[in-house]
Amino acid sequence: MYGKMQDFLKNEIESLHNQKLYKHERIIESPQGAEIIVNNQKVLNFCANNYLGLSSHPDLIKAAHDEIDNRGYGLSSVRFICGTQDIHKVLEKKTSDFLGTEDTILFSSCFDANGAVFEPLFTDEDAIITDALNHASIIDGIRLAKAKRWIYKHADMRDVEEEDQATGKMAKGLERCLIEAQSCRFRVIVTDGVFSMDGDIAKLDEITALAEKYNALVLIDESHSSGFMGKTGRGTHELYNVMDKIDIITTTYGKALGGASGGCVSGKKEIIEFLRNKARPYLFSNTVSPSVVGATIKCLDLLSSTTELRDKLEKNTKLFRESMTSAGFDIIPGIHPITPIMFSKFENSSQLAVDFASRSLEEGIYVIAFSFPVVPRGKDRIRVQISAAHETEHIEKAVSVFTKVGKELGVI
Repeated sequence: MYGKMQDFLKNEIESLHNQKLYKHERIIESPQGAEIIVNNQKVLNFCANNYLGLSSHPDLIKAAHDEIDNRGYGLSSVRFICGTQDIHKVLEKKTSDFLGTEDTILFSSCFDANGAVFEPLFTDEDAIITDALNHASIIDGIRLAKAKRWIYKHADMRDVEEEDQATGKMAKGLERCLIEAQSCRFRVIVTDGVFSMDGDIAKLDEITALAEKYNALVLIDESHSSGFMGKTGRGTHELYNVMDKIDIITTTYGKALGGASGGCVSGKKEIIEFLRNKARPYLFSNTVSPSVVGATIKCLDLLSSTTELRDKLEKNTKLFRESMTSAGFDIIPGIHPITPIMFSKFENSSQLAVDFASRSLEEGIYVIAFSFPVVPRGKDRIRVQISAAHETEHIEKAVSVFTKVGKELGVI
């Protein structure tokens, strides 16, 4: 049988190559940071989720070593059997304090957290109302639940149902979905706090207002927000001053909060207690390792004592966005460190994005081209991500290289 499947897979892989959609993995030969080594060449990294530059921070590395010495390498168990150490409870408490929630439950990743949260809480009596551009982990998690589903047009808060000009399909606004779901027992609005491909921010002020009007819960995924969005870095719910209006938060420790692994669901205490007894990825997956827990605790302690890194990130982001706009690039406006350079207006957008990334690497700037299915067809881009680890000269060099390559390829 595999011979038949093998032929099919070879054809599919060849098709990906022919469409310039095959995902090549570049090998990094150094620790993660603003500067990395690729192919024996030192380059500037502008495409990591290392927003606060903590992935190789010496205090976090020491904390990880200390917990290996104190608590061992791994637990070889799930939490409810013999996989809960004192440090796991400490991290859950510190996460709750940082996010402004009542309790927190740890998972091996935010993908697992999103895979765990919907199925136990929402049955066929309930409604899940989700933004059309939510992350793949949210989509997969919702698929596991038997709840009725409504998908609202991205960031559209209106009471409308109309043709989406981008897709040609009928699309509804959030308020229309809420009206239609009123007969359901529980309703939950689900959104990314920050959308990972565009870097745009959910309209949490309007979302929470609609949730109050139509008696719905609100769940946000803060993976690209926790640690640096908002005045003290608590997230988009702090940015919009709606911290008391969010019922459930999912987020990762694998981006700004140390960059290793791990994720969580944080929110109302009864929800978290129920998930400890019903969430399958929690009940059937090994607990987060002591080294990751120890380093993440150190990360939260650091971020709770100062906003220096998030302030530097904000400054770096503003400098890069303003410089790229002045250079003539088509970037999606915003305030987030995710800064997409768009190639949509070019007929050969997919190949152009790949060529742009390759030439940039030759010039010492590491970025990656994003094409379908990671982004919609025709929305090819270079997703630049700014870090607090970048210095002004790093940003200036990146803009200089992008401008040189952009002119060579006819992008600007």
